[in-house]
Amino acid sequence: MPDIIFTDEDFHAPDPDQDDPMVITARIAEYDVSKVLIDQGSSVNILYWTTFQKMGLSEDIIAPFGEQIVGFAGERVDTRGYVDLRTRLGTGDKAKELRTRFPLVEAHTSYNALLGRPCLNAFGAIVSTPHLAMKFPSEEGKICTVRADQKVARQCYVASLKDKTYRREKRSEAILVDLDPRTNTDDRMQPQGETKQFILGRNDDQTTSIGAGLAPEQEQDLTALLKTNSKLFAWTASDMPGIHPSVITHKLSIFREARPVAQKKRRLGNDKREAVQNEVNKLVKAGFVREIRYSTWLANVVMVKKANGQWRMCVDFTDLNKACPKDNYPLPSIDRLVDGASGHAVLSFLDAYSGYNQIPMYVPDQEKTTFITEHANYCYEVMPFGLKNAGATYQRLMDKVFRDQIGRCMEVYVDDMVVKSSSHQQHLKDLAEVFQQLEKHDLRLNPLKCTFVVQAELTPTLGRSMRSRLHHHKKYTNVSASYGATNRRLRLTAVLGGL
Repeated sequence: MPDIIFTDEDFHAPDPDQDDPMVITARIAEYDVSKVLIDQGSSVNILYWTTFQKMGLSEDIIAPFGEQIVGFAGERVDTRGYVDLRTRLGTGDKAKELRTRFPLVEAHTSYNALLGRPCLNAFGAIVSTPHLAMKFPSEEGKICTVRADQKVARQCYVASLKDKTYRREKRSEAILVDLDPRTNTDDRMQPQGETKQFILGRNDDQTTSIGAGLAPEQEQDLTALLKTNSKLFAWTASDMPGIHPSVITHKLSIFREARPVAQKKRRLGNDKREAVQNEVNKLVKAGFVREIRYSTWLANVVMVKKANGQWRMCVDFTDLNKACPKDNYPLPSIDRLVDGASGHAVLSFLDAYSGYNQIPMYVPDQEKTTFITEHANYCYEVMPFGLKNAGATYQRLMDKVFRDQIGRCMEVYVDDMVVKSSSHQQHLKDLAEVFQQLEKHDLRLNPLKCTFVVQAELTPTLGRSMRSRLHHHKKYTNVSASYGATNRRLRLTAVLGGL
């Protein structure tokens, strides 16, 4: 067998500081099967039953498998038999194909198949997890390299964690518009000029806004781009994969000398209690909170009446925020944003709806966000509004995701994003570049709050809108600082959505 070595040139993962599993795409029985886990600790290869069914193979090829599969914890799993299938690893002339035996296992998993030691040894494969790659000799003696897909590996890992830990209900019933605490949409940047609705989703009411003055060819190119990237828009919480913790988490960094504070439970009227339960149900279905016991930090919920007469649930994080140091991460200057967007012919306004909630909480800090309800206590698994430094964490994420775009083709202030271009043709390229970054980091947009490709002839109006947005943030921050402990409810109302 020829020598197989790994060098620095074999590093290819977007995030080199990783401990991700090896997840690849393999050619199995004339099908390209993704989400195949490479498991050097497994004494068998596995093809999951749902994958076998999706491949449309005849059950007549299944042979009896008289043994159970034993897991590392001693659990025993029955099989539906086994199949021998041609398995091809690699691409082009640097590939190898062998007949591989797969026991069929019925299990709830985020993977489609598993390649264990029998397959790896048959291929003569050497796996390097630091490089997220494996190499093996071809029949002609060439060295074949198969690289793992880091993004898919993380998606599978996060999905398996969520399922195994909490067995949550599907998120599909939690509509995003009910989870966004930014009730005053007038405070957000608004495009000027005529717009119209474009059906982006499967249903007629799943629309987004585009400029109304586009030429037919321009509109056709834009809508084609949006359709191609439609998976980047979230209609329900189930459409949001969430940011991977390796990209960013929100850490509280509580002072060492700080002592946990368990607020005494406050009484709520019947209508408020019912509203709290409804809000909590939405958060649970969205996967944003989970029930918890034995927490040392406890905060009350405070109900704030919205303009439409409905209740908005807030959490009084006053004591928790006092125990956290201020994150002095630099926020961008609003003048820089206005000046940067001014003078460009075409603009698009993007909104990462429920953007804060796409950032995971640092796991050891989750329990510290516990809040009290009538029937149970819950803690946040995602970064909630109202936490100190939440705005700084979100801005840090934006700067990381759009590092190469900010200042050149877009401007960002916390959760406001503007894509700017000098021409329509260039704008489509800029949008495609921004979409690529969104997809890479699993960020999702709110289509109902986005507006694409509008003419920017009213630059002063844009400036006033953006400055108004900054004033909105400062207003809440200043009000939060000005009230004393006796005005806790007023302060909590003020900091909702603040920095």
